[in-house]
Amino acid sequence: MATGIANQRSEAAQTGGQLSTFFAADLFFGVDVLRVQEVLRFQQMTHVPQAPEVIEGLINLRGQIVTAIDLRRRLRLPPRAGNQTPTNMVVRTDDGAVSLLVDEIGDVLDVDTASYERPPDNLDPAAREIISGVYKLKDRLLLVLDTERTVDIAAVV
Repeated sequence: MATGIANQRSEAAQTGGQLSTFFAADLFFGVDVLRVQEVLRFQQMTHVPQAPEVIEGLINLRGQIVTAIDLRRRLRLPPRAGNQTPTNMVVRTDDGAVSLLVDEIGDVLDVDTASYERPPDNLDPAAREIISGVYKLKDRLLLVLDTERTVDIAAVV
């Protein structure tokens, strides 16, 4: 059932709409704006013993315990500089809210289907499994993040 829902959402990304954008390293990402619950400054985390390395910890979001996944680790990117604190982008998934730790929040962009393409073949395999497609913008590529596949850390372990 969840796979069918994820496929419908992936297809929805191809039809255009609004994407909430953010950066991880030098990569520019977007997720369906309707998936974003909220954006928060870095929150104190509770470490989870024996959790996969992509899980930074747990945050308490007004009484709701939310798993925080470091997107840089998920994509096998180099770690942030010591003085750079990530931002929490809390997204809604089929299993509840999850926080993605990103470097910087961008804008909400209107995208057009005419500029949508499948992920390029030369994309790193770690990124390719969680990118549903790309939009060619005037000055850069916008990678469309599949939130369901991103938070599926069982595939990473």
